[in-house]
Amino acid sequence: MMFPARRMRRSRSRNIQPMLQQTSLSTNDLVVPLFIDESISRKKPIGSMPDQVRYPIGGIGRVADGLWDHGLRAILLFGIPKKKDTGATAAYAENGVIQQAVREIKTVVPDMVVITDVCACEYTSHGHCGIIGTTRSGTDLLNDPSLELMNRIAVSHAEAGADVVAPSCMLDGMVASIRSALDGDGREDVLIMSYSTKFNSVFYGPFREAADSGYSFGDRSSYQINPANKREAFLESELDAKEGADILMVKPAGFYLDVLAEIATLGLPIAAFQVSGEYSMIKAAAQRGWIDEKEAVLESLTCIKRAGADLIISYFARDVAGWLDEVK
Repeated sequence: MMFPARRMRRSRSRNIQPMLQQTSLSTNDLVVPLFIDESISRKKPIGSMPDQVRYPIGGIGRVADGLWDHGLRAILLFGIPKKKDTGATAAYAENGVIQQAVREIKTVVPDMVVITDVCACEYTSHGHCGIIGTTRSGTDLLNDPSLELMNRIAVSHAEAGADVVAPSCMLDGMVASIRSALDGDGREDVLIMSYSTKFNSVFYGPFREAADSGYSFGDRSSYQINPANKREAFLESELDAKEGADILMVKPAGFYLDVLAEIATLGLPIAAFQVSGEYSMIKAAAQRGWIDEKEAVLESLTCIKRAGADLIISYFARDVAGWLDEVK
């Protein structure tokens, strides 16, 4: 019997295989999402996201310092204010929850890359991502009036010391509008990481508890992408790239690796968000003994990076940093 000259198993021997691994994770790939709650004085567990908590403003610098000690160099902040209103005024207040948190983190860990979520859903009484009004199809998010709100939020975060602002509202023209506002405020060095391809996904469910961002009516299908539409998803990121985005994002990550790989061809740095539902599914299966949590997490993040992500936002980031330390 003639065997082929090329035997693929030769390169899979256990001592040689690590040397030929084509994709590997490092702490430099990871961004840690953190929830900051203005109304609490101690950590508050998030029921639908095991091992995740809301943090009070006081002491958030120490939290960031602990992450730094684990080799993690970037965090993404979400704020929960004491009070909400229809105009999301707490989102851009000088002493708002995120503005206070950014200043404290930058005081304690100046070199930490601080990324702030720029949206209004946590700050509006109705839970939508901007200004609500009457449209042809009824009450819905108003695009252009909401742009001015995003400008104010982004500038306030930059003034507090944020390195990167990350608009997540999926408004048309949001990158160009925010870039103009930042530059007009003398913040040309602040990056924009656009949630450029954000799908209308069921996998955001646990986040809405974590960030207290559930909506009181309707849904977000008029401004987030239909999961069935790949060409539309690519075009959204292409438009944001042309408007001046520094980093593009795909959200969710794990179920959209085909989209992620295609958007990576645009040539900009790509972030991918392993969202709350992806996190909670892995946690739930691991708690029942159906999968090995560590192996499932590392495999999922490696696949996200293999598809083209330069940055991975994951609630597992702290755990992964510890696991990577074990390998060293």
